[in-house]
Amino acid sequence: MEYNVEELSPVKKKVEVKVPAEEVNAAIDAAVAMFKKDLKLSGFRKGKVPSYIVESRFKDDIYKQAEIDLLNVHFNEILGELNVQPVSELDLDSKEFKRDLDYSYSFTFEIRPKIDLPEYHGLKVKQKKVVIKDEHIDRAIENLRDQYARYEIVKEDRPPQKGDKVVVSFKLYEGDKFLEDVSQDFFEFFYDVGDALKDFEKLIADLVPGGKNQGEITFPEDFLDKSLAGKKIRVEVELHSIKEKVLPELNEEFLARFGINSIEELREIMAKNLKKDFENIEKSIAQKKLLDQIVEQVDVTLPESMVEKRLRSIIAREKEILERQGKNPEILGTEEELEKKYRPEAEAIVKAQLVLLEIADREELTVTNEEVEQKIAITAIQMGIEPQILREFYVKNNMMYALRDSLLADKAMEKVYEYAEIEFEEDSEEKEDNEVNDQSEDKEVEDESANREEG
Repeated sequence: MEYNVEELSPVKKKVEVKVPAEEVNAAIDAAVAMFKKDLKLSGFRKGKVPSYIVESRFKDDIYKQAEIDLLNVHFNEILGELNVQPVSELDLDSKEFKRDLDYSYSFTFEIRPKIDLPEYHGLKVKQKKVVIKDEHIDRAIENLRDQYARYEIVKEDRPPQKGDKVVVSFKLYEGDKFLEDVSQDFFEFFYDVGDALKDFEKLIADLVPGGKNQGEITFPEDFLDKSLAGKKIRVEVELHSIKEKVLPELNEEFLARFGINSIEELREIMAKNLKKDFENIEKSIAQKKLLDQIVEQVDVTLPESMVEKRLRSIIAREKEILERQGKNPEILGTEEELEKKYRPEAEAIVKAQLVLLEIADREELTVTNEEVEQKIAITAIQMGIEPQILREFYVKNNMMYALRDSLLADKAMEKVYEYAEIEFEEDSEEKEDNEVNDQSEDKEVEDESANREEG
């Protein structure tokens, strides 16, 4: 096998490969051997079918497998000799693969660009000092109670109120035509919190359970269900029940769920956790400022495959947000318009990632298999799935390298932050509160921490 490398751009290479017929035949022979190993054909013992018969009967499959095996060997060898790690899939252009014929092919791929890093030691940045206040802790406790709230049927005859869970049945009519597919019985949603169209909620605003109403609704042009978008529809609705939120009492029984003995202990724990969470947020903001200082001094050619992948992800994110709101993502514009709009964001993200990976190389940072598995486990827990399922997804979609790069970038960012000169400052609002309340610094830090836990 002989190959030649062509530099198409600072980040793109093309490799042309020539393979003699002898190497092609060897690859085919190896594939035949694998095929015949467990092959059963009438008149022959298992694994004893003559090779020429195996190749004749399964030629297409054998040649395909032989070509794949040969390419994989070559790819590993060539990329190893070039000492490069592609950031894109290999784009293959191959000729006919047959016994006794020379074989040639080429493949192109993109790599990380070389980056001339500016000085990243001793950068200066301001970071807000975290101050925890009593009202933050109070809000955190209410949020905690809200997480464990239950909904009970309202016994009094009253219309729904904001946040109530209501159960309705509705029938939709376009003129005299009953729209059975989009009508629904015993539909449950939260009232007046954005779960349903305002005009629909107006139909039940004055109803008590058992009450009925009807009226016309004009669905918005961007409504997710295109069969209803922009149309004026007659709606018949019946309110079946109303459930109101009941918060748990802040008593010993509630605290015992968390192994806590008193409200004072709860506030202390929340203060500590909130302080940690809020400090992480402020640290992330400071890190972003530090990274911006570095990135703005870097001029680099970006691998288009990385930009394209990030661009697709951003567009998918924006569409998903609209769909969750019940809107048609087509209102965002055409694909061409979306690509033009979000490309700068995609390029900025890729550029920042490449800079961090260059810093990781400079600092000789590494990521262990244990760190990768830990990240997968944590992400799986957050997603509510088994870690093995998520791992298989990463492997199947060739995302393991991207995961390692992400962890490397995080470590590089930590290094930049470690080297930086951090000036901690209170924001103006907190200063005013301190002057008015004349509270000690220690007391405020304790209060702010509790608030961050719940927030």
